[in-house]
Amino acid sequence: MRYSYILLLVIATLFAACNSGNKPTLFNHSEEEVDIDLDDIVKRGKIKVVTDYNSTNYFVYKGRPLGYQFELLKAMGNQLGLKLEITVSNNVEKNISDLLNGDIDLIATNFTVTRERGDIITFTEPHCVTRQVLVQQKYSKTNGSNPGVFNEIIRNQLDLAGKTIYVQENSSFVERLRNLSNEIGDSINIVEIPDYEVEQLIGLVANGEIPYTVCDENMARINLNFYDNLDIETAISFPQKIAWAVRPNSRDLLDVVNNWLINFKKTQQYQRIYRKYFINERSNHLVDAGFHSIRGGKVSIYDAIIKKESKKYDLDWRLIASLIYQESRFLPEIESWAGAKGLMQLMPETADYFGVKEITSPTDNIKGGLKFLTWLDGRLSKTIEDPDERIKFVLAAYNVGLGHVQDAMRLAEKNGKNPLIWENNVDYYLLNKSKPEFYNDPVVKYGYCRGEEPYHYVTDILERYNHYKNVIMD
Repeated sequence: MRYSYILLLVIATLFAACNSGNKPTLFNHSEEEVDIDLDDIVKRGKIKVVTDYNSTNYFVYKGRPLGYQFELLKAMGNQLGLKLEITVSNNVEKNISDLLNGDIDLIATNFTVTRERGDIITFTEPHCVTRQVLVQQKYSKTNGSNPGVFNEIIRNQLDLAGKTIYVQENSSFVERLRNLSNEIGDSINIVEIPDYEVEQLIGLVANGEIPYTVCDENMARINLNFYDNLDIETAISFPQKIAWAVRPNSRDLLDVVNNWLINFKKTQQYQRIYRKYFINERSNHLVDAGFHSIRGGKVSIYDAIIKKESKKYDLDWRLIASLIYQESRFLPEIESWAGAKGLMQLMPETADYFGVKEITSPTDNIKGGLKFLTWLDGRLSKTIEDPDERIKFVLAAYNVGLGHVQDAMRLAEKNGKNPLIWENNVDYYLLNKSKPEFYNDPVVKYGYCRGEEPYHYVTDILERYNHYKNVIMD
C-alpha cells in the first residue's frame, strides 16, 4: 500500500504544474446560485455544515465527538437554537461547489481568507489567525531508539528553489507557494495531492515518504505531539485570517454568524476551546491513541464484542456503541439509581427474562441488551414499517418502556399528528407526558412519564451515531 502510493506520488510529480503561474483556478462555478438564507434554515430547523476530519477539527475520542470546529459549531448551534447536520469532506473544491449549490449552508474548516476564494464565496469573521509553515524532517526515523541521519533544514525561503512540495489539492497552500515562487524568482515544484488531508501529508513527511508539505502553524504544532522528528519553524507566509464561509447571497446568515463569532471570541469559553486544541499538550491523546478515531479507530475496548454481537442481528455496531456510551460511558460495573446494571444498563428482571447469566459481564450484558432491542423492534415493526423511523421508537422504548411510547403514539393520533413519525409528532407527546393534561388523557394507559429524558436520549444517541458514521469506518 505504502509503495503503491509513493509510485502515485512520483507519477503526480511528473505531471504536476511545476511553477507558480501556469495553473488556472479550479474554483469555477457556472451554475446559478441557490437562494437559501437564514429564514429557510430556521424553518428547516437545522443548519447543514461541512467540516474536515482530522485530529484537531473533528474526531471521536473515547466514544465522544470532539474537535475545535465541532465545539465552535456546537456552541453556535446552541446560541442560535439550530440543530447541526454535520458532514465530513476534505475536498476543498467539492465543499465550495456544495455550498453554492445549496447542499450545505456553512463551510466550517480552517479556511484561509484569500482574494481568489473571496470572489466566489463569502468569508465570515475570522475565528483565528495563523501563518503557513514548511513541514520537514529534522532527522530520519529508524527502527531503534536513536534518531537516524539528521537532515539539512531549510530556513531561508530562497532555498525552496527547485524543491518539490506536496500539498492538499486546491488548498490555500497551493496559491501561497505559487506566489512565493514568483517572489523568489525561481521554480518551486508544487504537487497537489487529491483525497489527502493536511495531517495525512504531515504523516508522510514524518515517515520519509515525501520531503515537504505546508500547513497552518497551529495545526503543525499539534502534530509535533505525534511526530517528534518534524521541524515546523520555517514560515512561508505572514499571519493570515482563518474563517468559515457562506454563500454570497446568504446575507442574514452571514450577519448572525458574524455577530456570534465576534461576541463568542471574547468569552472564556472560546479561550478554553482554543487552548484545548492549539496550545495545551494533549498527552492523554498520546497515551490512549488507540481510542482516537484518527490514530487508532476504536470507540472503546469493547468494540470487538459489540461488532460480533451486533452482526448477529444485522445492526450497525456504531449505533450500539453510541447507545452504550449513553447508558454507561463503557463502564461495565456502573449501576443506576434505579438498579440498572452493566454496559447497556439492564434492569435485573430484564436481564433474567433474556437469559443474562452475569449482568456485569460485558459480553453477557451486550447480548442481553441486543436481545431486548430486537424484542422491542419486533413489537414496533407490526405498525412502523420504515426501519430508519422505527429505530427512534425502539431507542425511546429501551429507555422508558414500550408502554409509554405507545401512549405517546396514541396521543399523537388523537391530536391529528402522525403516530408513525417520531420527530415533531410522537416525540412531542412523549416529551410532554409529565404534564397532567397529557398523562390524564383517556387514551393514556401507563400514566405519568418524565418524558424529557427519553426525548433527549433518542436525540443524543442518533446525533452521536452520525458522528461515529462520519469518522469511523464500518
